[in-house]
Amino acid sequence: MENNKKIFIIIPAWNEEKNISSVLDELTTQYENIVVINDSSTDKTSEIVKKYPVVLLEHIINRDQGASLQTGNDYALKNGADIIVHFDADGQFLVNEIKDLINPIMNGDYDIVFGSRFMEKQSEIPWSKKNIIFPLARIVNKIMFGIKTTDPQSGFRAMTRESAEKIKIEHDRKAHCSEILHKAFKYKLKIKEVPMTVIYNRFGQNFSGGITIVKDLIIKKIFR
Repeated sequence: MENNKKIFIIIPAWNEEKNISSVLDELTTQYENIVVINDSSTDKTSEIVKKYPVVLLEHIINRDQGASLQTGNDYALKNGADIIVHFDADGQFLVNEIKDLINPIMNGDYDIVFGSRFMEKQSEIPWSKKNIIFPLARIVNKIMFGIKTTDPQSGFRAMTRESAEKIKIEHDRKAHCSEILHKAFKYKLKIKEVPMTVIYNRFGQNFSGGITIVKDLIIKKIFR
């Protein structure tokens, strides 16, 4: 806990037995309220998580990342969270950069803070993401939802309790990133982007997954 604010770290996990130990090893030395949502994994993810001093929530069926995040948000809100951080289970984000997201909120200046791969810190972004997926996502975000940010699909974010109460994630799949951005703009929240580092590995989302996000945004018209 920092400055008497109760911080919850929410981690969706699906078949992350190869990665989640290293993530939790580091997180549990710095933060107390860690919630892992096991999204009906078929590997040993749940068994591994149970070895750590964290809360484990189980989805009986696989509902995907957006649904897992909302499950985590609901739990955090019910248990007195002041700030909620969304973090990945695959080791792509850096634990020591969480403070960069929560500090602008701690200072009382912002409601929601997004990590960006396109600011001072330059992550080694795969070619297809950098040159196809992200440009398409930016276009969709701007045209359909009036969103203009440097990173159109950031999964690394922190928000106040009040923001989490307003932003209900309705899109179960990966397009929740654009949904959260859209609702942050819709509710006129004070928004900030900060530089972040992303470590890509073979467990990261592939090209077809990125195209699916764009397709979901366009075809399903998830926003009202």
